[in-house]
Amino acid sequence: MSAPTAATAAPATASGADRCVRAPLPVLGRDVTVPLVTGGEVAYAALDYAASAPALQRVWDDVAAYAPYYGSVHRGAGYLSQLSTDLFENARRTVAEFLGCRDGDQVVFTRSTTDSLNLLAAALPAGCEVLVFETEHHASLLPWRGARVTYLDAPRTPDEAVDALERALAGREPHGPALVCVTGASNVTGELWPVRELAAAAHAHGARIVLDAAQLAPHHPVSVTDLDVDWVAFSGHKLYAPFGSGVLAGRADWLREAEPYLAGGGASRTVSRRADGGVDVEWHDGAARHEAGSPNVIGAHAVASACKALTEEGFENLVARERHLIGKVRTGLAAVPGVRILSLFGDDAPRVGVISFVVEGWNSSHFAAALSAEYGIGVRDGLFCAHPLVRILLGGDPQAQGECGAPEAAPGEKSLNAVRVSFGAGTPDEHVERFVRATAELVAQGAQWDYRTQDGRCVPVV
Repeated sequence: MSAPTAATAAPATASGADRCVRAPLPVLGRDVTVPLVTGGEVAYAALDYAASAPALQRVWDDVAAYAPYYGSVHRGAGYLSQLSTDLFENARRTVAEFLGCRDGDQVVFTRSTTDSLNLLAAALPAGCEVLVFETEHHASLLPWRGARVTYLDAPRTPDEAVDALERALAGREPHGPALVCVTGASNVTGELWPVRELAAAAHAHGARIVLDAAQLAPHHPVSVTDLDVDWVAFSGHKLYAPFGSGVLAGRADWLREAEPYLAGGGASRTVSRRADGGVDVEWHDGAARHEAGSPNVIGAHAVASACKALTEEGFENLVARERHLIGKVRTGLAAVPGVRILSLFGDDAPRVGVISFVVEGWNSSHFAAALSAEYGIGVRDGLFCAHPLVRILLGGDPQAQGECGAPEAAPGEKSLNAVRVSFGAGTPDEHVERFVRATAELVAQGAQWDYRTQDGRCVPVV
């Protein structure tokens, strides 16, 4: 039994000098125009993919095709309920294939990467030690409050990261479980981390490893088997699917032995009253154990649709196009005086389409506001939910942002925060070219409008 899906159009190819680079995949919002404070409108350039990528048109069409057939999941005898249940469980299989899961691995649907890692944190066995680099996104850095946590200093090369983990694991108590948590690609610098080597180091010392693939999965293939990680977590809203669904996939034993993440219907197999007035519960031991309540079938279907779309397009094509865009942005920014790109591993490190930078003499919030209001470009500014890492890269330990109307940092002074531009499978060349031109113009000429601080952010004066 299967639900209707939208037809998939063959992707077009670029022309001219870049004819070997595929055209961007169709995404929602590509025709949206936004007003400029200086007058007129312009097509919106969405360059904040690292926060949330626009949904693929293919994904949205698949969701719309299913919507009339919406029904309860796992609970109904009717045709639409059976259809929805099949769709939900088929989505689980599609995600398992996308991630190259092993036999016996579980795919649990969650709300997000953050939710996935908190679920795993709640499933840690007693006495488990967690090792995590201080460079992680807060979703990976903060969930481990019930465990003994060892925070590792920021490495400056991939080899240094592996060496630091090796030393930390060799120096820990040899008895008891341990878990290493590491990102696949930084949400600040875009740099790829040596996941396979870190997994080998973890396993050599009897530890397990979970991969935060929120920034990696939309850009590069992720295989649990090839990377030899124990779990992987990612979010649908970064994988070109609408908000509200995430995935935790990997080994079943810790999840099976843990108390359910949420207690309620769906997680329980049987419930009965005892003679003393209490309740006896037999919990499921599969993925349902941690999926209590009515599941987000549309979210799961959207994630599976995105997995299919990326697989069919081919990551070789996606990576080639992204490298093309990365080259345009990095070359363009390098030519602008006073712009410094942030990097942990160096300029030659392989990376995805995530680039953070500071502009000498500019408040980053002011710069981002001017890009939006005067050029129709959406970027991110701040510390990107990775405060320790950004502060390390900026060379300071700031506690507050400056006023948007004044420079954040005068020449020679330290910046307080940064600007991040990020892009992916749906980004046309024109968007990154407009961004580079806008950056050069703002640095050379300054903002053309007045701005003020409102609720801690810079906004144009209306």
